Amino acid sequence: MTVRIEAQNGGLADRRSKTMSNKPTHTAYIVTEPKEGTDRKAQWHEIGAIWPHKNGNGFDLVIPAGLSITGRIVCTERKDPPAA
Repeated sequence: MTVRIEAQNGGLADRRSKTMSNKPTHTAYIVTEPKEGTDRKAQWHEIGAIWPHKNGNGFDLVIPAGLSITGRIVCTERKDPPAA
């Protein structure tokens, strides 16, 4: 799997329309592990959306401008929102 990380800027929307499908299929999270010896669970922070390439040979991970990230990135399939 190839993941290209890009900050959103003026040229990204045009590039996205040429290489990616219309809807993101996955969500990206930064997972912060708890300190060893605590009862806490890992914290998951949503950081971006993932679109597959139309040719099936990779993905684009789109992270909003101004977001500084470090750590482990986990990508999961998006779930449909519950019916209201």
